[in-house]
Amino acid sequence: MTQASTAPQVVDWSAAAQIAARLAAPGPQAPREELDALVSGLRTAAGDAVGHVLETTRLTPQDGRTALSPVAVVDRATWARANTQSMAVMTDGIGSVVAEVSKGATSPGAQMAGAAEIGAVLALLSGRVLGQFDPYSGSGRLLLVAPNVLQAERTLRVPVRDFRLWVCLHEQTHALQFAAAPWLSGHLSGRTQQLVAGMARTTAELAKARFDRKIAVIGRSVLDALRGEGGTIMDGMLTHEQKDELADITAVMALLEGHADVMMDAVGPRVVPSVRRIRARFERRRDGEGRSAFDLVVQKLLGMEAKLAQYRDGAAFVRSVERAVGRDGLNAVWAAPENLPSAREIADARAWVRRVHG
Repeated sequence: MTQASTAPQVVDWSAAAQIAARLAAPGPQAPREELDALVSGLRTAAGDAVGHVLETTRLTPQDGRTALSPVAVVDRATWARANTQSMAVMTDGIGSVVAEVSKGATSPGAQMAGAAEIGAVLALLSGRVLGQFDPYSGSGRLLLVAPNVLQAERTLRVPVRDFRLWVCLHEQTHALQFAAAPWLSGHLSGRTQQLVAGMARTTAELAKARFDRKIAVIGRSVLDALRGEGGTIMDGMLTHEQKDELADITAVMALLEGHADVMMDAVGPRVVPSVRRIRARFERRRDGEGRSAFDLVVQKLLGMEAKLAQYRDGAAFVRSVERAVGRDGLNAVWAAPENLPSAREIADARAWVRRVHG
């Protein structure tokens, strides 16, 4: 469990957790026997995935352990609550910045408004996430969202044992990334806190602006999403420097997601016989097949389009680096913070190879 911060808060995180859990839809229904088998199957798959991930990635945890992280099979409400804890860690210290800029701590009403907004967003996201490695809960933990796995299995019509192992291969790769590079969680949280502190200053200035300016920023983002352009609602609130910093943080996230995507498939059909069928159907699902227009607009507004781009851009980077210097050469990326790719290098893997390998 994460430690509660004593610094001033801009969000009532306890209320955000309650709201997120209350608003999260329960998901698909199934007989008790099927649900018990689902939970048991996910736990088994998470354990089985570890050895395959260690062998395929050629990475080694710094502390030599073979069990990468505790595994929790959860419902949507539990996932949503857990993410409020992670967000509290990632944004620690912002309250002090806001208090400094606005000459006073964030009011309880404003903290509750922030809790309502974040709780509602997490409730929406809780129906879309299959699994997540959380490096900010103690020494880290792996969350597998059982109702979403069940729903995906039914939608994709794929062998359940293969699909559960495939999902766990991805998430255990994330666990291994942080175990092989123990500096990574602190590096990411530090850069994110620095960015969000700067954004807090910008947002505090926006809060003092005229009402029509706020409407213009939000309205422009909504219209961009409806036209299929632009990114998230926050894009209109970032300075050029903040956009550059966000791009570099996004590049690291692309590396993490792309690396996990490549490795989960690299394990191959010997371990996951239907891996090619699963990947093909899963990519169609990512592209929005079968979703309503409203659902796709919500996806854009929540920034999920950018998240999907991370998987693809990161996977292209990983494959390009491996073609140039092999898997062991790729693994130099986990050696130190300065070896992480920049936003430019994610799009140009050869530039990263030249910089890191000469």
